[in-house]
Amino acid sequence: MFPSFLPTKVAQLTEAASIAIAQQIELAEISTPLAEKTVTTAYVHQVPQGQGNGKTPFLLIHGFDSSLLEFRRLLPLLAAERDTWVVDILGFGFTDRIPGIKYSPAAIKTHLYYFWKTLINQPVILVGASMGGAAAIDFTITYPEIVEKLILIDSAGLAGGSPLVKFMFSPLDTWLTNFLRSPKVRQNISRAAYKNKELASIDAQLCAALHLELPNWNTALIDFTKSGGYSAFRFKELMNIQQETLILWGDSDKILGTKDAARFKRAIPNSELIWIQDSGHVPHLEQPQITANHILDFARSNK
Repeated sequence: MFPSFLPTKVAQLTEAASIAIAQQIELAEISTPLAEKTVTTAYVHQVPQGQGNGKTPFLLIHGFDSSLLEFRRLLPLLAAERDTWVVDILGFGFTDRIPGIKYSPAAIKTHLYYFWKTLINQPVILVGASMGGAAAIDFTITYPEIVEKLILIDSAGLAGGSPLVKFMFSPLDTWLTNFLRSPKVRQNISRAAYKNKELASIDAQLCAALHLELPNWNTALIDFTKSGGYSAFRFKELMNIQQETLILWGDSDKILGTKDAARFKRAIPNSELIWIQDSGHVPHLEQPQITANHILDFARSNK
């Protein structure tokens, strides 16, 4: 059975991994300084063989206009070895969008901290994909004591904020979000994310669009874009990251390209770059076993 708070279209999922993660989504009421009302936050928590084993847990952060469903293939592979948490960050996925909150990178970081403090409250290995990588970097810089190791998957964070910000005024902002909601547009984005276009299946497109059915999706997206999104981190900021960092990058990324992989490697002192072969922007979906193997090897290592 699927949770009742999910849109009814969830019943159209066909891939076993998609169905499994959707069925496991839970909600937590997270108190933050952002609003008097708690933020109803969507997450999935899996543990190896039904219980934790004392190893540092993973915390996974999804990309822009996405949800925790993005990790449907990677999650069970990581959770076979250690506690793994996946959360829908503020303003995205199936987490509640409360009117009155200013959706911005700063608000995302605050919400993520209180989610961690409420449910995890121990150091984590932080994994961020695409925009989630920028969020993970921002969180690591602010709360270095929380992050034991950092993993970036085709990460944003070296380019400036969204160029769409200059168009975010009424009524053009509403038109742009309606354009982004278009199934044809989302299909094209999905296909661009993969090297193997056959993976941009109907199930994949549903996973990428299911959260659009939730209230205030468009207003939160407009607010976040108006905030400027994640600005480019300065090399000085990246050089201050002391955690061991694993940079995973699809060798055929057509969304962010491939040049930033080496730039991250140069900027973050204690980092390692591994190319994921035959993969586009989403190696955690396109090559999940290979991606998981690299992540688990990195988590086990004591350099």
